[in-house]
Amino acid sequence: MKSTQIRESFLRYFERHGHVRLPSSSLVPADDPSLLFTNAGIVQFKDILLGCSRPEHRRVTTCQRCVRAGGKHNDLENVGCTTRHHTFFEMLGNFSFGDYFKREAIRYAWDFLTGPLRLPRERLWVTVYENDDEAGDIWLDDVGLAPDRLGRCGEEDNFWMIGEVGPCGPCTEIYYDHGPRASSLPLSKDRRVEIWNLVF
Repeated sequence: MKSTQIRESFLRYFERHGHVRLPSSSLVPADDPSLLFTNAGIVQFKDILLGCSRPEHRRVTTCQRCVRAGGKHNDLENVGCTTRHHTFFEMLGNFSFGDYFKREAIRYAWDFLTGPLRLPRERLWVTVYENDDEAGDIWLDDVGLAPDRLGRCGEEDNFWMIGEVGPCGPCTEIYYDHGPRASSLPLSKDRRVEIWNLVF
């Protein structure tokens, strides 16, 4: 699939599940002095999460243009050192404002990856925040993930923050395994690449 097909497939999948598609916000946040650039899909919804405004929709999906060339999420020095870091990219996202939570979010991610994208289940690995037993149980009991493909990580890897202040929370990440052949290639540390991050 081409990137345009993946983008449209993602947005249509979440529209079918009751999400309203919204446009990308500006790369330069209009009223947020804490960020130089929009660095994640959640930026345009910060005021909702901080309780400063009410959501117009309870379920939203977007394709947000992002720049990560400064601040907490600065990927500039990693460009060229890995096959997965970029300073400018599009971030696909689905957001729930007081509607669904961990179980549904995890199920949506897994169903999309193994359904419309047809990724082999045996190539997918998952991490959860070290103390998040609820998310771990959902992966093992509801999704049926094999225990040896679930890892627990601390704050550095599985606790996401938009910046020094603002929305944050424990997260669960899904990785795609490129297989043993990737280990013999340059940049072999990219054998397992993060393809989805669910922040709670």
